[in-house]
Amino acid sequence: MSDKEAGKKNTSPGEKGYRTPGLRSAQTSTLFRAVNPELFIKPNKPVMVFGLVTITLCVGYLGYLHAMKENDQQLYEAVDSEGERYMRRKTSKWD
Repeated sequence: MSDKEAGKKNTSPGEKGYRTPGLRSAQTSTLFRAVNPELFIKPNKPVMVFGLVTITLCVGYLGYLHAMKENDQQLYEAVDSEGERYMRRKTSKWD
């Protein structure tokens, strides 16, 4: 063999000694790849940013709804057994 042919063999990506990083080079079953696609797919930064913003907004909205519910405790006028009127917060039987 000449030096040129030997150099071509060492640089070709299809050679047995060439390894790709991560699990892409590991022998896995089709079921494993279908159940765990995040291990084999290249990360997509715009999709990750969109997902992070969406989840943050959802959690913020749920916190806002919880805060508004606590501030919106409705009052009603109750009368006790002696006939006196007083203001009382609505409560749930579950509390």
